Amino acid sequence: MVDKEKVAEVLEAIRPSLQADGGDIELVEVTDDGVVKVQLQGACHGCPMSQITLSQGVERVLKDRVEGVASVVPADMPADFMENFQ
Repeated sequence: MVDKEKVAEVLEAIRPSLQADGGDIELVEVTDDGVVKVQLQGACHGCPMSQITLSQGVERVLKDRVEGVASVVPADMPADFMENFQ
């Protein structure tokens, strides 16, 4: 099981980088199977580069620092996409 508090701590460490570009991130949920759901905010929300930010930035750091993290996905991802994603 993924430590939600540790995930939150790592997101706090990442947050200043996102805020420097006018964005932010909010932790929505950590599932039992290691999927971290986040909501990108500000300039990050809807940005064409947001998927790269999640996969190459946020996900990479979380996987490196928090045991059990399998992936990071936007919380507003459609449910049918999530079924195919896992």
